[in-house]
Amino acid sequence: MASCARTLPARSSPTSPAATPIANPVTEPVADSGAPGSFLYRKRNGGYPSLAPLLRGITPAVVNVAVLSEVSIEEHPFLRDPEFRRFMQEFGLQLPDSSESHKRQSVGSGVIIDGKRGLVLTNAHLIADADDITVTLKNRRNFKARLVGSDSGTDIAVLRIKPVNAPRQRFGDSNTLEVGDFVIAIGNPFGLGQTVTSGIVSAVGRTGIAEDSLGELIQTDASINPGNSGGPLINLAGEVIGINTALFGPYGGNVGIGFAVPGNRVQRAMRRIIGQR
Repeated sequence: MASCARTLPARSSPTSPAATPIANPVTEPVADSGAPGSFLYRKRNGGYPSLAPLLRGITPAVVNVAVLSEVSIEEHPFLRDPEFRRFMQEFGLQLPDSSESHKRQSVGSGVIIDGKRGLVLTNAHLIADADDITVTLKNRRNFKARLVGSDSGTDIAVLRIKPVNAPRQRFGDSNTLEVGDFVIAIGNPFGLGQTVTSGIVSAVGRTGIAEDSLGELIQTDASINPGNSGGPLINLAGEVIGINTALFGPYGGNVGIGFAVPGNRVQRAMRRIIGQR
C-alpha cells in the first residue's frame, strides 16, 4: 500500500472570526496572552502551553482517504535490451506483458468541509484514475466515497460520502500569511493514521514547483510526508489556510520543505466544483 503524496525530487471567502476557546478540565487560558480569541491554554498540572483544546475542534473533521486504482505495468528498461530478452528466451523464462495491469492502493488525507452534505476536500492527484475511494473518520468509521469533481490547476478534488456529524471548518484569509506565522499540518503520513505536526510559514508565493503547474504555493517546515496530501494546513486561530499538496526531498521523505495550496485559491476551486453539480 503506497502513501500518496506529490513528491518533488531534490535537485540533483471573507476572513473568519478567531477561534473560541474550548473548555477543558485539565487546561486553562494563558493569562494575558494577547492573542485574538485566546486559544492558547496552559496545563493546570505543570503550567505549560498546549494546543490540544484547539485541535479537539479540528481533528474530527480530518479524514484518511484510501484509493484503489488499476494501473498498467510499465515495461522495465531491461526488457528493452535485446541481449537481456534473448537471455530470458534462451532459458525459457516468460517475459512480462507490459500491457497487463495491476491494482494499486494509495493513501492520503482529506478534510470534511460540510458534514451535513457529506462533502470532503482532498487532492486531485490522490484520486486520479480511482476505481474505489474509501474515507475513514478519526473514530474509524469508514464510507465509500464518490468523486464530485476536481480541479487539476489547484490539485483540489471534492468527494461525497454519507452525511456525518463533524465540526464545520472555517477558512482563513491566506493572503494575510507572512513568513514566520505558526501553522499546523494534519494528515495521514505513511498510512500510520492521523498525525499532527507544527512549524512556521517558510515562504509565500513560492513558484516553480511541480513544473509550475500549481502556481503560487505556501512553503512550510511543518512536517509533510507521503500520505499528508489533501490534509489541511491550519493557523493558530483554528482556520484552514491551505491544503497540503507536495513535499520536496530525497526518497520522498521530509526535509523541512513542504507545500500547500493557499486557502483562498482552494475556496474558489471548491465553489466551482460544487457549483457544477
